[in-house]
Amino acid sequence: MRLFEHFHLGPYELKNRIIMAPLTRRRAIDANTPNEIMAKYYSQRSSAGLIIAEGTSPSPNGLGYTHIPGLFNKDQMNAWKKTTKAVHENDGRIFLQVMHTGRVGHPNNLPEGGRLIAPSAVPQKGEVSTYDLGKQPYPVPEEMTLADIAATIEEFKTCALLSDEAGFDGIEIHSAHGYIPNQFLNASSNLRTDQYGGSSENRLRFLLEIVEVCCRAIGSERVGVRISPYSYAETDEDHTEIEYRYLKLSEILNSYELAYLHLSHMGDALPEKFDLWKKIREVYHDTLILCGDFTKESAEEKLIAGEADLIAFGRDFIANPDLVERFENNWPLNQRDRTHWYTHGSEGYSDFKKFNQD
Repeated sequence: MRLFEHFHLGPYELKNRIIMAPLTRRRAIDANTPNEIMAKYYSQRSSAGLIIAEGTSPSPNGLGYTHIPGLFNKDQMNAWKKTTKAVHENDGRIFLQVMHTGRVGHPNNLPEGGRLIAPSAVPQKGEVSTYDLGKQPYPVPEEMTLADIAATIEEFKTCALLSDEAGFDGIEIHSAHGYIPNQFLNASSNLRTDQYGGSSENRLRFLLEIVEVCCRAIGSERVGVRISPYSYAETDEDHTEIEYRYLKLSEILNSYELAYLHLSHMGDALPEKFDLWKKIREVYHDTLILCGDFTKESAEEKLIAGEADLIAFGRDFIANPDLVERFENNWPLNQRDRTHWYTHGSEGYSDFKKFNQD
């Protein structure tokens, strides 16, 4: 099967085409710093061709959820080394997903001095869990000044450099699911009238400037980008503009010669979403990853049809640390159980057994 073929990704040879998707698990309970249990969790899943580690903030301002990890200081960098070392010792490869939550958060979740910022003072819809206040409505964020924008772009660059020091093989810039680059892309959350707002081209600027500085920092072949056209973060967007925006972005990203472009399916299974995936495949000339609740069989179909180069699996990797081996041997999968997805200990995290393991 093509799923089990080796694949050249930038400077790396992946041992298969099965990618572990980034999965927020909220286990960084001490000052948003990675720990031993996280190192064990990722090392258990090192048979994936590539692991993309969970969304990790490049800034105190991006820690919008409780207990998510950061990578913006030396302590966090040194702590992440335990994870990268464990994965590499198991012959794995691991990228870090860099995720700045922007308006998707609450001041109660941010460290001292942290600010809830966004392209415009438009709140996210819904509620968010907090450390001390239970569930709260998303507050109105501060509109970013040009100085804030420049500082945030620099934080992404610093995170890329720290990821290199921590031993990651590369990074993924999270521009999907309503986080800060996605907030700049969307007309409904970006009401700016300066060079970062207005036209589709202007709203692409923030993401492209992040891509530029990260590529210069660690090399474009070690930088990926994740997007999610038609996700739940874009329900208020004009569909014609969504297609234009993402095709334009995909065309521009060709010039960077990135490690990959990662398309994520979140929200409703709209036919136009998957039609756009095919159009992006025609426009984008480098490695393409698809992620969207694939089975072994449906993933293989996409690879054979040439609609993707790599397939990312998310929730099945939670309960199946040996997912690759289960696919290879046609072993049954453990059932998904959300009970402990976002709790703090090993239960529902690093305690899943491999097939026939006592």
